[in-house]
Amino acid sequence: MSKNSSRSVGSVLLFAAAGFIAGFLVAVLLHTLTTGKFESAYLLDLPSWLLGTLLAVVGLLYGMLGYWGVVRGIFWQVGGTLAGAFFVTLVRWLLNFTGGKYSLFDLNTFGFTEPAWVFGAILGAVAFLVGVGSLTDWYKWAKGEATSEHHADIPGWRKYFGVSLDHKVIGIQYTFTSLVLLSVGGTFALVFRTELAKSGLQIISLQLYNSLMSLHGMLMIVSILLGIAGVMNYLVPMMIGAQDMAFPRLNAFSFWIAIPAALLLLSSLALGGFDTGWTGYPPLSARAPLGMQMFFVAVWFAGWSSILGALNLIVSALRMRARGMTAFRMPIFVWASLATSIISLTATQLIGLSFQLVLFQRLFGMPFFDAAKGGNPILFQHLFWFYSHPAVYVFVLPGLGIISELLPVFVRKPLFGYKWVAMSSLGIALVGFLVWAHHMFASGMNEYLRVPFMYSTLLVAVPTGVKFFSWVATLWGGKIRTPVPMLFVLGGIIVFLLGGLTGPPNATVSTDLHLTDTYFIVGHFHDTMFGGYIFPFFAALYYWFPKATGKRLDEKLGKLHFWLMTPSFLIVTLFMMRIGLLGMRRRIADYDPALGFDPWNLAITIAAFGIAAAVVIFFINIIKTLRSSKMETGNVWNSRSPEWQVPSPMPAHNYDHEFEVVGEPYDYGLPGSVYVNMHPEE
Repeated sequence: MSKNSSRSVGSVLLFAAAGFIAGFLVAVLLHTLTTGKFESAYLLDLPSWLLGTLLAVVGLLYGMLGYWGVVRGIFWQVGGTLAGAFFVTLVRWLLNFTGGKYSLFDLNTFGFTEPAWVFGAILGAVAFLVGVGSLTDWYKWAKGEATSEHHADIPGWRKYFGVSLDHKVIGIQYTFTSLVLLSVGGTFALVFRTELAKSGLQIISLQLYNSLMSLHGMLMIVSILLGIAGVMNYLVPMMIGAQDMAFPRLNAFSFWIAIPAALLLLSSLALGGFDTGWTGYPPLSARAPLGMQMFFVAVWFAGWSSILGALNLIVSALRMRARGMTAFRMPIFVWASLATSIISLTATQLIGLSFQLVLFQRLFGMPFFDAAKGGNPILFQHLFWFYSHPAVYVFVLPGLGIISELLPVFVRKPLFGYKWVAMSSLGIALVGFLVWAHHMFASGMNEYLRVPFMYSTLLVAVPTGVKFFSWVATLWGGKIRTPVPMLFVLGGIIVFLLGGLTGPPNATVSTDLHLTDTYFIVGHFHDTMFGGYIFPFFAALYYWFPKATGKRLDEKLGKLHFWLMTPSFLIVTLFMMRIGLLGMRRRIADYDPALGFDPWNLAITIAAFGIAAAVVIFFINIIKTLRSSKMETGNVWNSRSPEWQVPSPMPAHNYDHEFEVVGEPYDYGLPGSVYVNMHPEE
């Protein structure tokens, strides 16, 4: 490592440049092997630039880290993918050659087919896990070798690019990866939003528009899942007084399996992309380009990350709480994390299964969703939405938990209706399983199913309303302070309220039939995601950043971030809903200028760039703060939560002594109230 750390900036940049050039060559190779012909125009296409940029990042990491950690994992994944694809292609070629179909010199028949790429993608993902080292301890255990309970992490920033068993390191790894994917997905949105700023096709083709739009949706979903996992991984063990998660090695595996999934998602662009949107509905997905299969395999692996992480968190929260921490003395964020994990554990299999069935239909000709062979494409939608609507609550429940966690801190009074708020998270999780078919009112499913699903969808507003009433009652008469985390909490409440108020028209059959597949749905969904996740996520980052680093993010830059992002976002979603009511369809690359959508779309695009600028300010704030020497190691926010009762950042095993919970978690402002006794032996 010392040799790598001494490399000059010039040599590191040289590795990055070499990776960028290699990316172009690999993109052309993939295109040639897939199509069987060379096209020079592909050198200038966006997938070549994207893959070049991706390999430039790999080269940059290689220059800084050497052949270690995530860099080694990526090399192994590329090698495993090509080896798997080559193996299937070689077997196919040999079988056909011996059967007399091909001649020895018929090289055009040696192109990689879809089965070859799928097998290669699966083998490459497994190879990544081996190369990065996430399977090493289990391999030693299988051989009968002793493995330590925890590995000592190497000092400095390099530990975040290798396998660690510390839940705090893994939480930061999740969060960093989430921010990277959030940035990539947001960049894709800026590209196709620029195309939509004016009627007519200006900068990208229809196929590329569809691919970027589809990838934007799934990248954002994966980034949200990873961000949620990051916050829960980092906070839950500290909040319940545990030294770590119940299964540290499984925790590391859950994170690292998501990395090849993300890389496979991005690789789909170089393999033709896909044009189905993030839902992947057949029959369109059954005949989409090869990139569709990379999408299916990527989501399948990402699903494993979600399932195993949920299992780990449930066991940790139920079995590893500090002495005296009964169920109704747990922090509200732990309740939200439990509800989230229950959904992830029990429902994620359904999206993996639905995508796997389409994958098999394409590979083996199985008739699952092919109506011509007796299949039923509506069945796919039932399988898909049985997970994908509860997944909305996977996205927002942790965010709502963050809001409930932070409000009492900055209002300095108890959280109103704590037990009701705690149980409302479980209520949302339960009712969330009964509402999936409101996405299918216009799909052609049996009409008698519409009414019960309409009522169940409206019913989910009841436990959600419990949270809103609690927040309003908590704010009422409080001594409100508005540092940056509190601003994002208040912004989240307002934006999520907009998402909630625009939800019932989509739940009611009569109005949904008119609104479905319009930009009204897009605006509503973004309100829900931003209010339920993005705003609380930024609140959490600003709030717990001093705990993770011992340094507090700059308040002025933080407020600039908030006041630029909030109005920009409101313009985006309100104008989206407006043009949706006027009839603009979603997932289209062009529209008739006579309809008058141009000024609305131009305003949306400008506001989208405002959101991007706000996020850039956030990243500048992080870099500026990390480079600063000013430390904030105490209880920065005067919180009662146990993690703030010890200096920051937290030591490897969280607490030197076991503490005891002796009071209620949110009795702010009540004289003499105590939540935790950090030294019960005294």
